[in-house]
Amino acid sequence: MGLLRKMLRAQPTPTADGAFSPSRLAIKLGTSSTTDYDGGAYPTTYTGSKNRVLMVCTEQRNMTMANGKKFSTGNHPVEMGLPMLHLMNAGFEIDIVTPTGAPVAIEMWAMPSDDADIQKLYRDFEGAFKNPGSLEDFVSNSLTDDGPYAAVFIPGGHGAMLGLPDNADLGEVLHWAHNTSLHTLALCHGPAALLAAKSDAGFLYDGYKITVFPDSVDKQTPMIGYLPGPMPWWVCEKLSAQGVEIINKKADNSAHVDRRLVTGASPQAANNFGRLAATTLLKRTDANS
Repeated sequence: MGLLRKMLRAQPTPTADGAFSPSRLAIKLGTSSTTDYDGGAYPTTYTGSKNRVLMVCTEQRNMTMANGKKFSTGNHPVEMGLPMLHLMNAGFEIDIVTPTGAPVAIEMWAMPSDDADIQKLYRDFEGAFKNPGSLEDFVSNSLTDDGPYAAVFIPGGHGAMLGLPDNADLGEVLHWAHNTSLHTLALCHGPAALLAAKSDAGFLYDGYKITVFPDSVDKQTPMIGYLPGPMPWWVCEKLSAQGVEIINKKADNSAHVDRRLVTGASPQAANNFGRLAATTLLKRTDANS
């Protein structure tokens, strides 16, 4: 099996810090040098005072798998980038935070090198990714009822499972967003971070319908060397146990709105999710501006 995997270039690639990034085969099958970004044109853009989106990113890179091997992850550049482009083109501004203000961890192996829009975005935001705000500081200073925010955005990548699902500050932010009628946006593995909204009173999103990256696909990807071993825990399993209904079966381009929660299924959904998030915010903020 090991020889066959080697012949198929399906062995995960070692990184300098002792982890593994996806194999050549997995990179070929699971990523692209371009995206399906539709250009982000909107007939009207938002011009009111609730014009900011708080993007909560991971600062952790390496995920320890069930077999002890480490996966080099972070936030997926397409799952972060395409929604950012849509939101900005619709008139919103992005504030970037990580739990402590450490740099955003990004899956650079998934960067679409030939996509001019994504490349420009990452050049423009290079400083913000390297020096984001602190989620802890945001909770201490900015949880007001009359702030300039329209939404909280949690981008995907397996890194959304690191340091966010059990983060008390994120739990406070999610409850604040819910209680002040903000929208919450989460894509692919991003919904894993919604688990931070558990409390003694229950789970904030109990009874919600969402789209999310399927556990069934995460269970298959080690075969092509995308992951270096089985996942340490399963996102859909954990969310379902909290009363969430997952409506997609495949890692497809589906996106969904339930009340003020917007979710998307996979990297393939990044454009659809970004447009759905932007149009949903435009409708909501126009009604309240």
